[in-house]
Amino acid sequence: MSRERVETVIVGAGFAGIAAAIALRAAGRDDFVILDRGDAVGGTWRDNVYPGVACDVPAHLYGLSTHPWPEWSRTFAPGAEIRAYLERVVCAERLDRRLRLRTALTAARRDGDRWLVETRCSDPGRAGERRTIEARYVVLAAGRLTQPHVPTVPGLDGFPGPVFHSARWDAAAPIEGARVAVVGTGASAVQLVPELARRGARVTLFQRTPAWIVPRGDRSYTDDERAALRRDPAALGALRSALYAEGEARFASRSGDADAAHAAREQALAHLAAQVPDAALRAALTPAYAFGCKRVLLSDDFYPVIASGAVTLEPSALAAVDGRALVAASGARHDADAVVLATGFEASRQPYARLVVGERGITLDEHWAGGMTAVGSTLVHGFPDLFVLNGPNASLGHNSAVLIMEEQAAFAAALIAAAVEVRVSAEDEAAHTAEIDARAAGTPWVDGGCRNWYTDPRSGRLTLLWPGTVDDFRARLARVRDDLLHPVLTP
Repeated sequence: MSRERVETVIVGAGFAGIAAAIALRAAGRDDFVILDRGDAVGGTWRDNVYPGVACDVPAHLYGLSTHPWPEWSRTFAPGAEIRAYLERVVCAERLDRRLRLRTALTAARRDGDRWLVETRCSDPGRAGERRTIEARYVVLAAGRLTQPHVPTVPGLDGFPGPVFHSARWDAAAPIEGARVAVVGTGASAVQLVPELARRGARVTLFQRTPAWIVPRGDRSYTDDERAALRRDPAALGALRSALYAEGEARFASRSGDADAAHAAREQALAHLAAQVPDAALRAALTPAYAFGCKRVLLSDDFYPVIASGAVTLEPSALAAVDGRALVAASGARHDADAVVLATGFEASRQPYARLVVGERGITLDEHWAGGMTAVGSTLVHGFPDLFVLNGPNASLGHNSAVLIMEEQAAFAAALIAAAVEVRVSAEDEAAHTAEIDARAAGTPWVDGGCRNWYTDPRSGRLTLLWPGTVDDFRARLARVRDDLLHPVLTP
């Protein structure tokens, strides 16, 4: 097994990992490598290639602030376009020199004052090759949407046709003229279902819980609009600023402000009423939980395809599979040729957490047995010099998560540039966790009457969503950074 030394190992080559690398370069720290188990950069946008995949955050807010892009084709960028954008950023930053694709993290262990990071290569020319990297710092940027959640359904293993998760799309599966069952009504399903119908599939949609859906308002940018943004960087910056302000304003309706939530709920109900004239069908599509409890979805074509009859709505969960018959919790049976599981991800228990062992000999997964916790959503007690990006309380339900990732990346780079040991106490972590719990109390996320991926099912705590605005998050990280650097800066 070969061995090398670097200052920093970054795990993951999606938005968070690329942002971390850019921030390190800007801070004057160029001794790093980026590991990714995939064969290309892009993370979520490399893995999710289902028909209709696109972002639900406006494109000009979803890019990196260091790389504004005037050429987005639509208000909400298609997935392939986002992946191409990230590849372009890597090229512009010359990060390919630091990038190691097809290189999976197999273990990371704290050893004295350093980390030992073990990897395994899956490149055809070096398949199985193992390497140990000795690093001062580790930045975990592996994301939260990496491990698909596959529900336990009796008989599913015996289904005679293809069964696959939306994040592992099977391009060879039958679509045109086929009976395709889609399980789930989250963000992926509302994009996928209309596209499957357009491609000639006979779709049955299993809906355990309906979603709150508001108008999307997507459109193509004209050539003139793109040219204007290309000529005028200030206009491009102003557009991003306006979108940011709109996003921050949405926090009130998502977090439970009574007036804002009522207005947003009425907008969603009006959208539903305008697109679904049948009262019984409309009732089946109306959520019975608080607005904001689950992620609010954006779509202009999901309701119409249901109302048209092109898609059969089964208003209950998939309970069992009997040969080709899918049995709903309602008792209804639906025959299918293929099953697509649009059932989300193992967001509350990150796969990488089982691989990382801290100075007390326990894994991150064990440390997080009651749900993920961290100081500033980034630093974990017992795991010095480790930064977790896009992990505990680092997601957003109202604005672009890329904004949070960039703040965390800059935070990590500042501490790494200071060449200090980055360590937080158990008391610090407990205090931060208590602050999160206090801010979450009474919000729709924990008391809204739904099951969501924002909370940990083991503890019921809000462990993935940041219960504040982006401005709040920025200020919180600044305080943590200053507290950690103050002893170094004091004469």
